[in-house]
Amino acid sequence: MAISMRVDLSNMLAGHQDVTGSGPLDVKLEARGVSGIARIDGELKLPLQLLCSRCLTPLEEELVIPFHERFTQQAELVREEDEENTHIVADAKVELTPYLEEAVWLALPYAPVCREDCLGLCPDCGTNRNERPCACHEQKRDPRLAGLADFFKE
Repeated sequence: MAISMRVDLSNMLAGHQDVTGSGPLDVKLEARGVSGIARIDGELKLPLQLLCSRCLTPLEEELVIPFHERFTQQAELVREEDEENTHIVADAKVELTPYLEEAVWLALPYAPVCREDCLGLCPDCGTNRNERPCACHEQKRDPRLAGLADFFKE
């Protein structure tokens, strides 16, 4: 059985500091029953508007998340190697929304970046170092650690 739907996750993502906006979650799943176990496999797609964690530049990204869950009402049907991946449920009808939300939370980038070599903002003056260099000194020494500065020089 094919499952296709759109889920609004804007409330769930509202508190995430790097996410400035999102489109609806596109859900395309295939459910099939095999020996008393419901297998649900497919793909989730979520367009996101994010802020680069280094320079705060807005960026857009589409998450493509694989989805694989197993459900059964009979615990004795679950093989030992599948215990962690199979959910025991009481009802024949399963609410998928919490599992979809969990998959999205786990797929969100921890520290999104606009590009791998992003130089970020200068910690002293706030200049975006991707756009132009700043006149600040790159390395300021902590006076308490000044004696260690020559430790590796030979």
